[in-house]
Amino acid sequence: MLSSMTVAVRGRVQGVGFRPFVFQIARLHGIRGTVQNNMDGVKIRMEANESAVQAFLSDLRTKAPRMSKIDEISVQETDPAGYSDFTIIPSEKTGSSLLVLPVDSAVCSDCLEEMDNPDDARYQYPFINCTQCGPRYTIISNLPYDRPSTSMAGFEMCEDCKKEYEDPLNRRHHAQPIACPKCGPSVKLIKPDGDEMTGEAFERTRELLKSGSIIAIKGLGGYHLCCDAKNENTVSNLRRRKGRPSRPLAVMAKELETIERYAIVDRTESKFLTSPEAPIVILKKKDGENLAQSVAPGMSTIGFMLPYTPLHHLLFQDPELDCIVMTSANPSGQPILYDDSLALIYLTGIADYFLVHDRQILHPADDSVIQAKRGEIDFLRRSRGYVPDPIYSPVDVNGIVAFGGQQKTTFTIGRTSQVFVGPHIGDLENLETIDHYKKELNHLLSWIQIPLQTAVIDMHPGYNTRNILMDYQFEEAIEVQHHHAHMAACMAENEILGADLWGIILDGTGYGEDGNIWGFEIFKGNEQKYTRKAHLRYTPLPGGERAIKEPWRNAAGMLMNMLGKEGEVLAAEIFPKKKAELSILKKMVDKNINSPLAGTCGRMFDAVSAICGVCEVSSYDGEAAIKLSDLIQAEDYDGNSYPFEVIHEDSILIFDFSSMLRDIARDQLDGKPAEKISLKFHETVVKAICKGMGQLLNDSSEGTKKAVLSGGSFHNRYLRQRIKEELEGMGLEVYVHQKLPCNDGGLSYGQLAVAAAKRGR
Repeated sequence: MLSSMTVAVRGRVQGVGFRPFVFQIARLHGIRGTVQNNMDGVKIRMEANESAVQAFLSDLRTKAPRMSKIDEISVQETDPAGYSDFTIIPSEKTGSSLLVLPVDSAVCSDCLEEMDNPDDARYQYPFINCTQCGPRYTIISNLPYDRPSTSMAGFEMCEDCKKEYEDPLNRRHHAQPIACPKCGPSVKLIKPDGDEMTGEAFERTRELLKSGSIIAIKGLGGYHLCCDAKNENTVSNLRRRKGRPSRPLAVMAKELETIERYAIVDRTESKFLTSPEAPIVILKKKDGENLAQSVAPGMSTIGFMLPYTPLHHLLFQDPELDCIVMTSANPSGQPILYDDSLALIYLTGIADYFLVHDRQILHPADDSVIQAKRGEIDFLRRSRGYVPDPIYSPVDVNGIVAFGGQQKTTFTIGRTSQVFVGPHIGDLENLETIDHYKKELNHLLSWIQIPLQTAVIDMHPGYNTRNILMDYQFEEAIEVQHHHAHMAACMAENEILGADLWGIILDGTGYGEDGNIWGFEIFKGNEQKYTRKAHLRYTPLPGGERAIKEPWRNAAGMLMNMLGKEGEVLAAEIFPKKKAELSILKKMVDKNINSPLAGTCGRMFDAVSAICGVCEVSSYDGEAAIKLSDLIQAEDYDGNSYPFEVIHEDSILIFDFSSMLRDIARDQLDGKPAEKISLKFHETVVKAICKGMGQLLNDSSEGTKKAVLSGGSFHNRYLRQRIKEELEGMGLEVYVHQKLPCNDGGLSYGQLAVAAAKRGR
């Protein structure tokens, strides 16, 4: 019996070869009808017998193209139209848009096979791509996604490319970046003065890398600074020139087997390394064969990625070159460089040569960074390969724009039930980053096309997002407390909005409702409202921001404030070279001079790191805490922890670690290894959280058994794992972030969830 129906497919189904795929499986199963793009996805009209229809729908769900992502398939019966064949028909461009923008994707195996084939027209061509791979978001100027609306507009297709582009049975059918050596972009190697080097560009680049040169390479989403990852002198030279003394550098390896020589790779990590998104994955170093010590000095981990563009693959066509440092080429504190003229200005003096191409990057995208443990994913940075894929909301978020925070910031835009989290922007501390933020926000707003109804900002009075908001005309603006946004973000991505639960927030900095700096909290509530049930005892930060950048100041301030005269003596013994400064810090603390009160997990980690001599002055955000946690040998845990108190004070619990700090200082002076102190300190934090939660559960009449963990300190894998398993042992159902960063990269998403709840009251 003949069945007739219309199938609507929503999700990432445009610009990914979805219509040719539908065309092919329709022909395979004898389906008659049409397929077309429309403003909310792909529409299929079909007629066939029932068995053919079911086989078609099964293939639609299970054999979809590599870059596609189906969010919804709806089927509606219709009257027969008498189709005689199956065809691809022109796009329908009317109505309101629910389109999902295509993301950039690593080069596929089919294209690599062609690129390595001497008989293929695209042999060794660094811009080979098809509907299953290549640039998308980074080259789009306007919608709809057609070649004239990309940075490929200036490259007219040759007859051979045009023939492939128009063939619905070809995997390059409507591949907008399609190109070949005859008609597409090209590469050249230049000196800092702009003069082109003679010889084949990739061959010269490989030779220069092997001989110790530093090369700025223009990739998919911006420039990288690159050098041989095995050459200690060159890596040290790169650090010196870039002014990056100790922050780990990312490494691109030739293939997965190469990475496995240097690092331990489990199944989940392997899956992400080889995925179309191709992020940097933080891996545990192996003992034995190592890269240059300066790649990740003093760390037990290293960030690896695999080549994700054909250009990258061509760099590795030399058996002597299998690992290349591939670090973002941006001046300190500024966005990744992607404009050719600016790259030459800023990178001259750092890079010896420039490998460039003439395909314009319209939207820069930093490499995404993840870490995985026991199958759980932790995004440190969500950008290339994932942006601007939407997350779906169970509530209406239309017209809401959340502006994020000050550091590691992103913005988030709501359209009906779609939530678009923008790319990693960075720290809004200079005009260049602020301008970059505005540009990317304006582009996504122009593509997504929503009414500007509700703006959401952090309640901190000094965040630059407050100033950025003034450039827009919203109907209303809502302020959200920093850690409430963290809590709501974890709730939203785990789809547990609505019900009251516990929010355990361990973070670096967040402006509190009392004007102090929060960051070690237990909340109870939901995305609409919360009550602060517990927090860390406040201590002064002498010098404010300077105490964050110089953790020894924070440590001295804590010791003096918590332990009085004994703390002064301990500070003098631990920091004997800081005698004059300690006297000044004492006066600042006593007289409350530029010493804001803080109770944050990040600052406590900084203090312990400084006391242990691990990091007294930070060269990058989070360095002290990262290096302290990196010392942990979990197998050495003996069940011991430092003393602490959980004090009831005015119907709230206060975590007091004065005794812990005293004992840590004494252990350090007695010569106890920093590794032992770090492990014992971590376990003290775990026990304190669990003791506080135990008391709150006993005191709670409502008895909610769900808890979310959020805040940047939960990037600490040991802390995240131990707190989660201990709370689960207490009968709690514990949720963590796996779609977005637990740091401020996920803050805007939480802000939007709070605003949607408040707006819907």
